[in-house]
Amino acid sequence: MVKIYSTDWCPWCVKAKKYFDSKNIEFTELIVADDKENREEVFKVSGQRSVPVIDINGEIVVGFDREKIDKVLKL
Repeated sequence: MVKIYSTDWCPWCVKAKKYFDSKNIEFTELIVADDKENREEVFKVSGQRSVPVIDINGEIVVGFDREKIDKVLKL
């Protein structure tokens, strides 16, 4: 399962979502901008207040790190 914590205005979030779409990887998006619970959850799992934060089956990727994403997804 892939979860991405993001905002609508974050260019790296957009790139990450487009990358997942291009690889036909389903993901759940959690918008943090206007949702206090999602902001608290992303901080709890990553210690970060910036986005994107990507949770791939419990493995946390901070930022749009394509190499790490591919490694975790075994692409």
